[in-house]
Amino acid sequence: MIKFLDLPNQYQTIKKEVNSAINEVLESCSFIGGEYVKKFETEFANFCEAKYCVGCGNGTDALEIAIEALQLPPGSDIIVPANSFIASSEAVSRSGHNVVFCDVSRSNFTLEITDLKRKITSRTAAILVVHLYGQPCDMDEINAIIEGTNIKIIEDCAQAHGAEYKGRRVGSLGDVAAFSFYPGKNLGAYGDAGAVTTNNNDIAVRAKMIANHGRIDKYNHEFEGRNSRLDALQAAVLSVKLTHLEKWTDRRIEIANLYRSHLEHISDVTAPKEERYARHVYHLFVIQTNSRNKLAEFLKEEGIEVGVHYPIALPNLQAYRRFHKKEKFNYDSLEKSVLSLPVGEHLSDEEIVFVCEKISKFFA
Repeated sequence: MIKFLDLPNQYQTIKKEVNSAINEVLESCSFIGGEYVKKFETEFANFCEAKYCVGCGNGTDALEIAIEALQLPPGSDIIVPANSFIASSEAVSRSGHNVVFCDVSRSNFTLEITDLKRKITSRTAAILVVHLYGQPCDMDEINAIIEGTNIKIIEDCAQAHGAEYKGRRVGSLGDVAAFSFYPGKNLGAYGDAGAVTTNNNDIAVRAKMIANHGRIDKYNHEFEGRNSRLDALQAAVLSVKLTHLEKWTDRRIEIANLYRSHLEHISDVTAPKEERYARHVYHLFVIQTNSRNKLAEFLKEEGIEVGVHYPIALPNLQAYRRFHKKEKFNYDSLEKSVLSLPVGEHLSDEEIVFVCEKISKFFA
């Protein structure tokens, strides 16, 4: 079996470090807040080249907290890409704003610039850019569109830990950013966890207060917030794993290049494009093929785990059909052709070549 994700294998490679970190927290009995959370927040802010990091309970909370911290006018329009996990759009609606779906590029799955220009109106308060699959959006293009406006940029970095745009890390490119540390992410906790990053002190302070019942001091609640805190056990695990992330990311990039070199001769397979401005971190390696379903079944029969991210475009989900008029999106066709191949530091070169040989065999 060639596994799509192998967390047990990853744990074995860092077992002593992780167990030691967990034991330190257990010995301290400091489970909420404290030195381990502050340590990771500082480390992750530095990693993202951002001034501030606020840990929270999960990636969806991070998005909602980031949106709320911007203090946008109630009922504002926020533009969201049509291809993402529902958390991207869900966070907008649950924060009291209106989702406006934007098309995505067929080549890199990020916001399609021409459609983005069409979707901006006087009601647009923010653009939620999703660095999907680990590919950063073209931030210069997006910033050029909103120049001279008060439109905010919210980065959804849930799949892009360590990704770079023109040498700058995601998480520091907009007004505020949200990260997920769900266990399967490139940087994953051993449970749910998330973070908000920003270079704006006011946004950082407000995000911290929102995540902690609207307070800084214990009983001084300035407004109603929520309970969404990064716990010390998860912070300690994340601090350990952060020291390995660059090595793991380099391996993902090596695997992506190996896939490309072995699949480029197959006319019905389009490998993901890595833009010249980007460091793509390959949370997922997503190919496109007109034979997606049959190829997926064939690979599973050959002992190769694959996935589909995402099988239904967000505007086509039942959750949104009654709120949005039917539009034609690139992703209406992409949702039938995308297939995620195994990628991760747990895989050997030989396994990647084996996957490519099976794909070649299928098309032959």
